[in-house]
Amino acid sequence: MSVKDSLLALLSDGPAYGAKLRAEFDRHTGGVWPLNVGQVYTTLARLERDGLVVADGGPDPEGRIAYRLTPAGHAHVAQWWASPVDRTEPARDELVLKLALAVADPSVDTRAVIQSQRSAGMAHLQRLTRMKVGLNGSLQDAVVLEHQLYAVEAELRWLDHVESFLRRSPAGSRPPAEQTPKLTTDLSTDRGPTDE
Repeated sequence: MSVKDSLLALLSDGPAYGAKLRAEFDRHTGGVWPLNVGQVYTTLARLERDGLVVADGGPDPEGRIAYRLTPAGHAHVAQWWASPVDRTEPARDELVLKLALAVADPSVDTRAVIQSQRSAGMAHLQRLTRMKVGLNGSLQDAVVLEHQLYAVEAELRWLDHVESFLRRSPAGSRPPAEQTPKLTTDLSTDRGPTDE
């Protein structure tokens, strides 16, 4: 997530000070990715240094300084909206790292790690589903919640896929790479536990 680009997009609506930007960010994202005010002001200082925002007058009676976009800031936001999010460099995912290390360590019961994560994922999916049923919020709340639901469902499917891969490996062994069964990327042919 780009805090920089998100704050610039929020400033497209007009000048705002850091605490208001944080509140707007939380409101628009359902509080899923909380920001602290210090992070907002640090980012605003960098944006000001880079010529994308400027102070919009002096401090208010409470000492807060509002910021507004410069022409370069408006151009940056327009370019951000027009550009796709780069997915070629995947974000570091703790679960992927954990399972990659688990399958390489014979002392770790990888299936137990998967089952623990699956149980937590199912519980999270149930919470999100209850939230969806009771959702009376805005369109942005629905967008964020639906993304969370799809992400949890995809993770659960991926766990099934990894577990299926482990079942095809000799029990309790870690074969050399050249003997390791290939993971299929065709999800239509490997649906995890149900295809055996």
